Amino acid sequence: MSEVETVGPARREGRGRDAGGKARRERRSSGGGIHQLPFKTLRNPFKPVEILSADQIEAIHEASLDLLETVGLEVLHGETLDIFERAGAKVDRSTLRIRPDRGLILEAVAKAPAEFSLRARNPERDLVIGGDHLVFDATGGPAFVSDLDRGRRAGNEADMKDYIRLVHMLNVLHQEGGTGVEPTDLPAETRHLDVYESILTLTDKSWHCWGIGAFRVRDAIEMACIAYPTTREELMERPAVITIINSNSPMKFDGPMGEGLCELARNGQATVVTPFTLCGAMSPVTLAGALAQQNAEALFMAALTQLVRPGAPVVYGGFTSNVDMRSGAPAFGTPEYTRAAFASGQLARRCKLPYRSSNVNASNTVDVQAAYESSMSLWGTILGGVNLLAHAAGWLEGGLTASYEKLILDCEMLQLMRETLMPIPTDKASLGLDAIAEVGPGGHFFGVGHTLERFETAFYRPMLSDWRNFETWTDAGAVDGTRRANAIWKELLRQYQEPAMDPAIREELAAYVARRKKEIESGKY
Repeated sequence: MSEVETVGPARREGRGRDAGGKARRERRSSGGGIHQLPFKTLRNPFKPVEILSADQIEAIHEASLDLLETVGLEVLHGETLDIFERAGAKVDRSTLRIRPDRGLILEAVAKAPAEFSLRARNPERDLVIGGDHLVFDATGGPAFVSDLDRGRRAGNEADMKDYIRLVHMLNVLHQEGGTGVEPTDLPAETRHLDVYESILTLTDKSWHCWGIGAFRVRDAIEMACIAYPTTREELMERPAVITIINSNSPMKFDGPMGEGLCELARNGQATVVTPFTLCGAMSPVTLAGALAQQNAEALFMAALTQLVRPGAPVVYGGFTSNVDMRSGAPAFGTPEYTRAAFASGQLARRCKLPYRSSNVNASNTVDVQAAYESSMSLWGTILGGVNLLAHAAGWLEGGLTASYEKLILDCEMLQLMRETLMPIPTDKASLGLDAIAEVGPGGHFFGVGHTLERFETAFYRPMLSDWRNFETWTDAGAVDGTRRANAIWKELLRQYQEPAMDPAIREELAAYVARRKKEIESGKY
């Protein structure tokens, strides 16, 4: 293993050339031999896998509505209690329990859009959430970070910024995921301001804000208005801010999450409502029971967004997996997770809401377990009809750690998935009958014109995989995939250049951050 290599701001930007001109699979080959697909918004042409029958989905859906009416949710947010009480729900102030009837929930959820657009700072990177659209979102929120050189460590500001730079450089990623690495070396009450400023200056892709408390959402909205630039009114019509709001499974909704959800919805910004239902721990041990609970909690939060502001964008989040019953530790990328991902997509479509799931694994290091569990997660989510694939790249250790090498491994898998979604042309030229006739029985196709015209673009060219034979690979140092990933992220950081921003806008962002830090430090949230 080499010494720690200093990797900072860019020294140059890779200028690739198009391979194949007008061919469908144009590729950008960046400097240092790193081959990436170009940035592209995606649509999934496959019909989603439906693991449950219509009757089974209806049974789960009805069970979830029964849960809301009979058990209800304990809610630690006064405004949410008030909103549901005004809407006609049963609210017990002594137990903080809300028991909404099914008619209230279904009427509210029906007002949510089935599809919505999300602005990026670079309009060419605007996104659509819903329908058959597919968005790959980098991991967000881990408290730790790791790489081969420096090992596992607490998240810090320097790593947070480098992670954003890498998200910007990795073309297959559509969106920054809400802090790839938590900067624990910054003050907890104001670090969101440093994160927002870093995201808005270091990448021009779509991004996630923090949803813990109304003031963090308000700051995100104000800073988005400065950076884009736009007005709050325009932002309401064309949202740019999105974040994940979690319930405290089982059947509980806390104050800071309530504040964040209501502030987002009130301002017309997007909320991804996601219960955290682990079979055998925070939900029943059976998948059907866990899905019924997940659906109840998700519908409660989705309804709340519409009671705050009808038409506010909201995404149905599924995060049902299981635990290791021997230790109680969360398990991801399991058959249960994959089946739950299929079923969650069906439940989301039952309510005509966009669907969010995740690329997750429970491995403690970048190894075969990390790869096969992520592969299970990816197939389950993408074939399940996911619209927003959260934590699509970089997640390790059950979400506690963001890994630089796993980020590269995941982006290779995402590129493989993306190419798998491409159609198979069946025009005359693609059928190649003339080439078959030219070669004849027992020949080969290496030298025929049909091959020579297409050899550069005929097949997917990997970013990470090494397809050389054993002898050639050994002679070149026998570098395995994890060490190749280590070299790739370092090279991408060397190539990085900050996206353009008007200096006046940058100054205004910095001034806002400085002012808000003083206000928060003095107790003005």
